[in-house]
Amino acid sequence: MGRYVALRVIQAVAVLWAAFTGSFIVLYLLPGDPVTLAASNPGVPLDAAAVAELRARYGLDKPIWQQYLTALDRALHGDLGRSLTNGQHVLDAIGDAVPTTLVLATTALALALVFGTALALTAAYTERRWLRGFLTALPPIGASAPTFWVGLLLLQVFSFRLRLVPAFGGTGVQGTILPAVTLAVPVGAVIAQVLYTSLAQTWRQPFVEVAFAKGASRWWVQIRHVLRPALAPALTVAGVWVGTVLAGSVVVETVFSRAGLGRLTQTAVLNEDIPVVQGIVVFTATVFVVVNLVVDLIYPVLDPRVAQHFRRKGTVHA
Repeated sequence: MGRYVALRVIQAVAVLWAAFTGSFIVLYLLPGDPVTLAASNPGVPLDAAAVAELRARYGLDKPIWQQYLTALDRALHGDLGRSLTNGQHVLDAIGDAVPTTLVLATTALALALVFGTALALTAAYTERRWLRGFLTALPPIGASAPTFWVGLLLLQVFSFRLRLVPAFGGTGVQGTILPAVTLAVPVGAVIAQVLYTSLAQTWRQPFVEVAFAKGASRWWVQIRHVLRPALAPALTVAGVWVGTVLAGSVVVETVFSRAGLGRLTQTAVLNEDIPVVQGIVVFTATVFVVVNLVVDLIYPVLDPRVAQHFRRKGTVHA
């Protein structure tokens, strides 16, 4: 198990380094000059001295390899630099935007897990073929629906027609529910698909017949014996989709005019604010890596066969 944990931690560090390096290379090779854009004012001639001073202040006058090593060293010490637009620390800008997005993402994931799991459990439990066929047909529809289209449809129905929730910029439960449902639909659909497939495969295992032979009911067998080993694939999908939810918040917060990480990303991209964009990429990658690392560490708890596998390997090496 120690080797298993160490391997997962090394992989997590490698992913973070790759995300930082990849985003640095892509952003700095894009056409355009963010310093010139930051120093320019409409109707005012561009001051070459001011541009040179701003470039030197942010270290952009140095060779790209030196910029990379400096940025990497700062990142390792918890400093992602300053915004080219307003000089604010990138971590402070992200910290101001994260709470709103975190509430939205957490609510969306909770809805996706609850409804995706409920749909999969019901489809696997029922013995009525028409009901099972209907329930298993829903996830592909939800997974294929574009996020922006779902958001606009929900706005049209619940905001403009029924007037139950505010259309744009709302706060609290009423302002969060529609964006959260918009993000939850594709995530919950994928979770339902994966979990149902895993449940159906687990139902065919020999230990299920043993449980029935002992007099257990169908519901007890599903909850007590089938669900736990079937959860691992769905948990993996949920961990992978954490990054997708954060990325989807850019679209959803734009559609619903919400302040958050999505709006910060949109503003930074439009202003070619490279430090902020890279900081958001690194932050998203960090959340993704941490969540998936936690999922990997939960695997042996959900499925004892994983722990037994590493015990056997350890015994063989010993």
